[in-house]
Amino acid sequence: MPTMNVSLSHEFIEFVERETASGEYATASEVVRDALRLLRREKAAREERLAILRREVGVGIEQARAGRLSQRSVADVAAAVRRRDGE
Repeated sequence: MPTMNVSLSHEFIEFVERETASGEYATASEVVRDALRLLRREKAAREERLAILRREVGVGIEQARAGRLSQRSVADVAAAVRRRDGE
């Protein structure tokens, strides 16, 4: 497996050392690989959320162009969301 040297802050070095000391990881490389896998999943999830948001905004724009506009105010929509979420 290829190697790569990286510079870490003291805080990250301590974190990696604690993780390996806990026994959950055998090496610092395992900690870093797991962190990178998590970062990759988070970025993919963010991209998926952005794609959904873009699609929904597009739907709204098309509805507005077709003259299908809601008469509810932003405050009405926010209140409905709070009621739905049980706040």
